[in-house]
Amino acid sequence: MIVDDEPGIRFALKRWFERQQWAVLEAQDGQAALDLLLSSSDDTDARIDVCVCDLHLPVITGEAIVRALMAERPALAMRVLLTTGDAVIDAEPGSVLSEHQHVLQKPFDLATLKQAVGRICPL
Repeated sequence: MIVDDEPGIRFALKRWFERQQWAVLEAQDGQAALDLLLSSSDDTDARIDVCVCDLHLPVITGEAIVRALMAERPALAMRVLLTTGDAVIDAEPGSVLSEHQHVLQKPFDLATLKQAVGRICPL
């Protein structure tokens, strides 16, 4: 799953995942992504191998998505790869960013993306 408010980033990521033979779900804002993720059945949970999610999204942030998933679907929360264009990732103690293992700084190249995704779900 790809969650990003920038169409160009969603397009590039979708293209890369499809070249890896993965089916891709997309959302352009945090609320749409969270609605899809929380309304999904256990079967859908199992089908979402990784969720590449921008940190700064309209309506609901990527951090809020991870927090909600940690409460409702913790196994799925561990498969979220947060991405951010922030120059410095300032994680306050107790924040999702300080505890979440999968954060990728933009811009990233495809080799870095492949490595980060591979840590969550072997390619």
